[in-house]
Amino acid sequence: MQDYVVIGLMSGTSLDGLDIVACHFLYKDGHIILQDILAAETYAYEPMMVQQVSRAKTLSAEGYVQLHVFLGHYMGKKVAHFIKKYNIKADFVASHGQTIFHQPEHGFTSQIGDGAAISAECALPVVCDFRSMDVACGGQGAPLVPIGDAILYADYDYCLNIGGISNISYQLGDKRIAYDISPANMALNYYAKKMGQDYDKDGSWAKVGQFNACLFDQLNALDYYARPYPKSLGAEWVESVFFPLIETFNIDNYSILNTISHHIAYQISRVVEQELSKNMLITGGGAKNVYLCQLIADYSKNLTLVIPDVIHIDYKEAIVFALLGLLRWIQQPNCLSSVTGATKDVIGGAIYYC
Repeated sequence: MQDYVVIGLMSGTSLDGLDIVACHFLYKDGHIILQDILAAETYAYEPMMVQQVSRAKTLSAEGYVQLHVFLGHYMGKKVAHFIKKYNIKADFVASHGQTIFHQPEHGFTSQIGDGAAISAECALPVVCDFRSMDVACGGQGAPLVPIGDAILYADYDYCLNIGGISNISYQLGDKRIAYDISPANMALNYYAKKMGQDYDKDGSWAKVGQFNACLFDQLNALDYYARPYPKSLGAEWVESVFFPLIETFNIDNYSILNTISHHIAYQISRVVEQELSKNMLITGGGAKNVYLCQLIADYSKNLTLVIPDVIHIDYKEAIVFALLGLLRWIQQPNCLSSVTGATKDVIGGAIYYC
């Protein structure tokens, strides 16, 4: 039996901050067990950081690399602070990075937050760049969380994460199936910010909005939803397709939030089995959106929604990336071809040794 303490880092599309979690894993007889969560904290990004990362796509090549290295040093300093604050003795860091470009159809994906810079700041080895190998093997490079669902959350029929994008994972025979369902907090937060808040707390604004059936129908008719899995969504699609469609409607933001919430819940209902009683674990920021969760329950009548403790709501992705880092460390596949469509399961991730 071997013990590993791994620090997982996650920075999502909502740019609300850097999630850091310290996980204690046991590796015994070929099985990985999450023994304990030693500490977890989110370091909120300052407005200037959000602005810099938000404009990353428009930077020159030189500016892009500078931001990549800058963000890596920032992340490494936060890890160093976290280690000192909680007196953590870690084996290594596993960092997802901040996705800027994700275009697997063109053969590339890019996450900034330089692993070498992280390692230099926190004096620990760093595993990063988890998606590139899968994309190189013809896969979507996403979603990556499903192997974590299969190992850590196998008791649930479905594992739904509602972050910037909603994605689902479930077992189908001997294969793990997973894909991105629809935009979620990326869209809801975008319109909440137009109303002066970072997000719509509890979905209270969406709840008082008017449902727009025409917008709802047109969102559901978008080509992405008719495509078979494996498939994934990136910010590019949301910004170039989803938002422009909404902007053709002259309706208030409350009603936009309401209709998007219905759209998310409806798209989730389309991918779960309605005939049998099953359960679904919901994590990510959307698990705290009371109105959205109620809509999901309304659209999926036989589904029991399970909302876990706040650590697993807020830090599940960081926990899973710690696991993916461990799988890379012990040289076991951490990306499933059944999920991504790659030619084979791959061991994804580059390792920087300090």
